[in-house]
Formats: sequence, structure tokens, C-alpha cells
Amino acid sequence: MRAPITMKGAQRLREELDQLKSVKRPKVIAAIAEAREHGDLKENAEYHAAREEQGFIEGRIKQLEGELSHAEIIDVSKLNAGSKVVFGASVTLADVETDEEKKYQIVGDLEADIKLGLIAISSPVARAMIGKLEGDSITIDAPAGQREYEIVSVSYAG
Repeated sequence: MRAPITMKGAQRLREELDQLKSVKRPKVIAAIAEAREHGDLKENAEYHAAREEQGFIEGRIKQLEGELSHAEIIDVSKLNAGSKVVFGASVTLADVETDEEKKYQIVGDLEADIKLGLIAISSPVARAMIGKLEGDSITIDAPAGQREYEIVSVSYAG
């Protein structure tokens, strides 16, 4: 099965991939070349740090290329699920006890970023919301115990 990803998420990952290939990879190659000029590589911390960074960069490039090539890109703005929560939905939840509201968009695992309000489709919060409707209540197992939320609104903006 192909992993779902939103168009925005795919674009963000392509931009990261481009940045890694066109900026970070050449920079680390130059750092390795410069460190080599300093002589003995066994005790050359700059060389070892640059090689380690190169390994991380190459690993992330491979990961992004693989994920993007196998992803199913979904145009969220074309989804017409109404007030039902499905992949790509932006959902506003209200804590039943505190009335505090939080807004999340359900996205693919690779593009999830809680700081941006993007939660993975595989997360417990997303799984609790999938298939529910605006006005429904959901219960989420949180570290501090169970929390009850009401689905205030569901939208499908691109």
C-alpha cells in the first residue's frame, strides 16, 4: 500500500530534498576536503564530524527519495467528505473540561510535525478522529489519563 501524503507535505519534503542535494551535500563535501588537508585523519575531529554529517545527509536524501517515490499524493482541497474526518482533514478539537481548543491536520507519517499542528494518520489522536463527524466526542488516552474532546469543526482547505 502506498503511504498517503498531502500536496503541501510532498512540496515541503521536495524542498528539503533540494536543500540537502544543492546546499548541504556540497558544503559537507567541501568540509571533508578541507579537513583532509589538515593531515592525519585518525586524530582529525573536523574530518570525522564532517564524515558523520555526510552520513546523516546521504541517509536523509535516500529516505526522502524513497518515501516520495512510493507516496500517494492527495490533493486535500479536492476531498469532499463534508463534516466527516478523513485523511487530510483540518480538525478543531475542544477539551470538554477546559474548553481549550486545538487545531490539527491529519497528514502522512513522513510529514507529521506537531509544532506545525500536523499529526500523523497513525497517531492515537488521528485514529480516534477518523470516521467521526463534526459535533462528535472522542476520548484520547493521554499520559495524564483519558481526555475527552469534542470535534468543533472539520475543513478540507488545500
